[in-house]
Amino acid sequence: MDIQLYNTLTRQKEVFQPLDPQRVTMYVCGPTVYNYAHIGNARPAVVFDTLYRLLQKNFPQVVYARNVTDVDDRINKAAKDQGVPISAITEKYLAVYHADMDALGVLPPGIEPKVTQHIDAIISMIERLIANGHAYEKDGQVLFHVPSFKKYGQLSRRDRDEMIAGARVDVAAYKRDPADFTLWKPSDAEMTGWDSPWGRGRPGWHIECSAMIERSFGIGPIDLHGGGHDLIFPHHENELAQSTCAHNGAQFCRTWMHNGFVNINAEKMSKSLGNVTLVHDLLKLAPGEALRLVLLSAHYRQPLDWTENAVRDARTQLDRLYRALDSLKDVQAIATAAPAAFMAALADDLNTPKALAELHQIANAANKATDPAERARLKGELVAAGWLIGLLQQDPAAWLKGGTDADVDAAAIEALIAERKAARARKDWAESDRIRDELAARGILLEDKAGETTWRVAS
Repeated sequence: MDIQLYNTLTRQKEVFQPLDPQRVTMYVCGPTVYNYAHIGNARPAVVFDTLYRLLQKNFPQVVYARNVTDVDDRINKAAKDQGVPISAITEKYLAVYHADMDALGVLPPGIEPKVTQHIDAIISMIERLIANGHAYEKDGQVLFHVPSFKKYGQLSRRDRDEMIAGARVDVAAYKRDPADFTLWKPSDAEMTGWDSPWGRGRPGWHIECSAMIERSFGIGPIDLHGGGHDLIFPHHENELAQSTCAHNGAQFCRTWMHNGFVNINAEKMSKSLGNVTLVHDLLKLAPGEALRLVLLSAHYRQPLDWTENAVRDARTQLDRLYRALDSLKDVQAIATAAPAAFMAALADDLNTPKALAELHQIANAANKATDPAERARLKGELVAAGWLIGLLQQDPAAWLKGGTDADVDAAAIEALIAERKAARARKDWAESDRIRDELAARGILLEDKAGETTWRVAS
């Protein structure tokens, strides 16, 4: 089926048509590894992971690159403050990021380029930009000359004054134009740096992705470039300019996609408000799958309001879905595709709220079905649709029993259920009710069905 995606460049939904239908290329801006990732950092990882899954079902090969920024002034400061090399900072927080994203069900990208492994490619691209008149060197700085690219501003659609203000540029004496941005900057003896034709220094932020994209995919337009809405300007605007100019005007990217912000209790997440919410901390309070569901509960282009109630609701929704799967535990699933309505929702610019509604429809049908063939088909559809959206990836019984929650003593619960079963056998209903109430007070809910008792942890 056709996949329609909203292209930030054209401001409209378009049928996604890769340059080579046999090989889709996708690049997403990844983490700067100097601290723990917050929930806003996790949203693009989850959104574009879902897109990655959808594309894999529709095209023979999808080459997905998500970069790692492992040199940056914040990393340099942290390393200096702690008296360690920058690798000690970046390796620690990249491992944490990987663990956090794995807990959210995010598949690893096929390529994970790091800035420090692409310094030669960065220098080479800067040299080309200087040679063709789009960049210049001054006092050890190399800058891209914005007026040299007539289409600058086409992605963000800001006027010149807004762009200069939005970039918070320092109108330094070495700049030919206030909008010019840094490609290379000098490093002193105590700062991380590399030798270059312009002296010892380090790359500017924007040139890094352009060089990593060229190294990962070669020269020619990539099919998709993704990231958060905050990256449209200046980061992606500058990427578009320098990559186009480095390749003599050739198209850089065919489709640009950007996800909306995450707010915390209807307020913008910021250090000044003290409401920066870390994935690492959230995972101590709720399963990663529940956090993923919250991130998918709003359309990716819209702002998402993160609240405790949203997390509780996600756990309740997952309980219902896993109960439907658990009711089919004795059914052999038929290998099948996700239902057409579910696929159509995802193919309509990744409409995850509608896809989630369709997922619940499958679960409702499974709860009512009695025909063995229909139950087998519905189980197959639940599994297939769940994988596409990155949900229902756990054993249903384990989920309903609280997964790996250390506070849940499964053996003690099973012992009480056995006592209750014995009480019911001797018609001691008061004792049976007492045990049920005791378990309920501990957050354990029982379900009697077909002569057997199962239990789950209350949401």
